[in-house]
Amino acid sequence: MNAAGATLVPAAEQLPSWLLALEDKLGTYLAPEVVARVREAYRLGARAHEGQTRKSGEPYITHPVAVAGILADLRLDAEAVIAAILHDTIEDTPVKRADIAGAFGEEVAELVDGVTKLDRVQFRSTQEANAESFRKMLLAMARDLRVILIKLADRLHNMRTLQSMAAESRRRIARETLEIYAPIAQRLGMNRFKAELQDLAFRALHPMRYRVLEQRLRQTYGTRRDSVARVEVQVAARLEQAGIPARLVSRVKSPYSIYSKMRSEHKSLAQVLDVYGVRVVVHDVMQCYVALGIAHSLYKPLDARFKDFIAIPKANGYQSLHTMLFGPNGTPIEVQIRTEEMDLLAEKGVAAHWAYKTEALPANAAQARAREWLTNLVSAQSSADSALEFVENVKVDLFPDEVYLFTPKGDILALPRNATALDFAYAVHTDVGDHAVAARVDRKLVPLRSRLQSGQSVEVITAPSASPSPNWLEYVVSAKARTAIRHFLKRLQHEDAIELGHRMLDNALDELQSSLDSIAPEALDAYLAEHRLRRLEDLLADIALGNRMPAQVAQQLASGRAMLDLDHVPRSGEKILITGAERGVLTFGACCHPIPGDEIMGFLSAGKGVVVHRADCHNVAEFRKTPDRCVAIAWDRNVQGEFKTLLKVVVDNRPGVLATIAAAIAEAGSNIENVEYQERDGSSATLQFTLEVRDRKHLAQVMRRVRRAGVVHAVHRATT
Repeated sequence: MNAAGATLVPAAEQLPSWLLALEDKLGTYLAPEVVARVREAYRLGARAHEGQTRKSGEPYITHPVAVAGILADLRLDAEAVIAAILHDTIEDTPVKRADIAGAFGEEVAELVDGVTKLDRVQFRSTQEANAESFRKMLLAMARDLRVILIKLADRLHNMRTLQSMAAESRRRIARETLEIYAPIAQRLGMNRFKAELQDLAFRALHPMRYRVLEQRLRQTYGTRRDSVARVEVQVAARLEQAGIPARLVSRVKSPYSIYSKMRSEHKSLAQVLDVYGVRVVVHDVMQCYVALGIAHSLYKPLDARFKDFIAIPKANGYQSLHTMLFGPNGTPIEVQIRTEEMDLLAEKGVAAHWAYKTEALPANAAQARAREWLTNLVSAQSSADSALEFVENVKVDLFPDEVYLFTPKGDILALPRNATALDFAYAVHTDVGDHAVAARVDRKLVPLRSRLQSGQSVEVITAPSASPSPNWLEYVVSAKARTAIRHFLKRLQHEDAIELGHRMLDNALDELQSSLDSIAPEALDAYLAEHRLRRLEDLLADIALGNRMPAQVAQQLASGRAMLDLDHVPRSGEKILITGAERGVLTFGACCHPIPGDEIMGFLSAGKGVVVHRADCHNVAEFRKTPDRCVAIAWDRNVQGEFKTLLKVVVDNRPGVLATIAAAIAEAGSNIENVEYQERDGSSATLQFTLEVRDRKHLAQVMRRVRRAGVVHAVHRATT
C-alpha cells in the first residue's frame, strides 16, 4: 500500500503489460468475472512481494505472473492460475495460508501450500530439507495434480531466466531439473515441457557442448532439408490420393535428446538415425495404419526400427506409430503417425483437455496413468524410512525408457529399463513377489535376477515357504519392488528383534533371581508408560537394537518386587545362543569376522543391536570398559547360514595363480565375495579373499584345499 492506504494498482490504466497479457490469454477461455478474481490475486501478490526483485533486477511479481501465463497456455482453471500467482507468498512473504484461504478459498490455499518448501523447518542437512520438501510436494500432487503442474511451470520459467543466477546456482538447478523435473514432466506425458526443460538444463550445464551441437544440427539440417521435404511432399500426396486428410510437420530432434543418445549408446552424431523426422497427424486410428502402409510403400523401412505405441502405449499414456525410413539419398528419416487426440496428449499429457474433478474419472489416458503412478507413490512413501530414501525410490521410478512384458493371460505390464523377473513379480502383486523363487521367460526357466526385454512373456513361480532376501535389493530396479522388499525386511527385523530382546531381558532378570512372568502387570504397564512405549514388544525390540540396556531395564522392573533382595549377589546367567537366524538384529564385527566355532562375545551398539566379535578380537579390551553393554553369547548347536571370513594367501607371482586358488576355494564349497592383492613383488604375491563359510570346520577344509595347490607358500585366517 502507499501512504494513502490505496492498493498498488488502483486503476486499470496502471496495470502492467505482463498482467494485461495474462488477462488476454485467460479471456479466451474463462468468464470475465473469473478473470477479475485473477486480478485480485495479482493485487495481493503485488502487495506481498513489494520491494522484492529477482536476480535480473525485475520486480519479483513478474515471475509468478509468468508462471500463471504458462498455465494459461495450458488452459488450466482459475484456481490453478491464482495459486500460481500466489505460489511464493507463504514461503517468501508475511502472507499466511489462512489469508489466502479467506480471500480465494481453501482449494487455492491447498495448492499454494502444496508447492511451498519446508525451509522454515529445521533439518540436519540441505539435502534432507530438499528431500522432505520434495516428498511434501509429491504427496500434495497425489491429492491434486495441479500442484505439480504449477511446480513444473515455476521450474520452466526459472530455467528460462537462469542466466541471471550465479554459475554454481545455475549448475545445481540444472542438475536438479534433469534428475527430477524433466523426468516427472515425461512421466506425466508433457513432452513439450520435458524437451524445453532438458534443453535449457543442458545449455546451463554444458554451454560449449550445447553450442557446438546446435551449430552442427543447423549445418546438417541445411544439407538434408530437401530430403525431409521430399518425404513430406510425397507422403502428403499419397495420403490425399487415398482420401485421408492429414497434417504433416517436419521436426529435428532436440540437442539434449541427441546428446543423451550419443552418450548412452556411444554413438557419433552421424550414427544417430532419428535426428530428422516427419510427423503425420490423421483423424482416427485406422488411418494411422493406412498411413504407415503408404509410408512403407514409398520408402524402405529400417529393420527392427518399427514401434507400435498405439497398441502398447507408454507408461505415461503416449500413443503413436514410429518407423524409420531410408529417405532420399540414403538419409534416415523417422516418421511418427498419430491422431489429433494422440498428438495433443503427446504434447500436453495430463494437462490436455484439463477438467479437474477429484470425484470424476480422469479426462484422458495420461491422467489415468498419472493417478495410478501417484497412488503407488503414496503407498511407497509410507514404507520409506526417510525422505531421502523416498526420493531415491522416485528417481528410480522415473526411468525414461520402459520394457513392455506380457503375463501368461496376455495382459501388458510396463516396467523400468533393466527390470528383472523379480521386478515383474512385484508388479503383478506384492504377495507374488514375496514368495517368488524363479520365473519362466518365453517358457524357459530363469533365475529371478534375469533382466527382461520388451515383448517377453513372463510367468512367476512361487513357493509358500519363500520370502524376500536382503540381496534382492541389489538387482531390483522398480520402486515398488524395492519398497516392498524393504518393508518385509523391516517387519522381519522387528520380529527377530522382539525374540532376541526377550531372551536378553530374560537373562538379565535371571541374574536378579526374577523373571518376566513374575513382574506384576501394573509394574510393567507403569514402566512402559513412563518410557512412552506402547507395548512390551516395543521394549523388547529396543533392547535387541541396543537402544536400552537389558540390565538397567531388568533392575527397574524387578525393583518393584517386595521379595527382591537388592543386596543379593547376581548369579551367573546362561549365555544367549545364536542360531544364525537373527541377521536382522545381529551384526558381525568387520574387524574380526566371527564364524561358528569361534568363542564370541556381544556388544550392544545403539541402533545396530548386538555386534558379535571373536573373544580374541583386538577391540574386546575396549568393550569390557563398559560391561553393561557386553552380552554373554555363544553359538547354538544347530547354527545355520553362511558367514564371512578373511583368508590371506601367499602365492607365487605368476600368471594364472589367482584362477588356481579360486578354483580350489570353489571345490571346497565356498563362495568368494571379494579378492584383492595386498602385496606383490617379483617372486610372490599376497592375496586376501573374503569368503563365505559355514563354520570353522568348513574353513579348515577350504584352507587344506588351498594349501594343496602347488603355487601356495602360506595360508592363514586374517583380521582387519
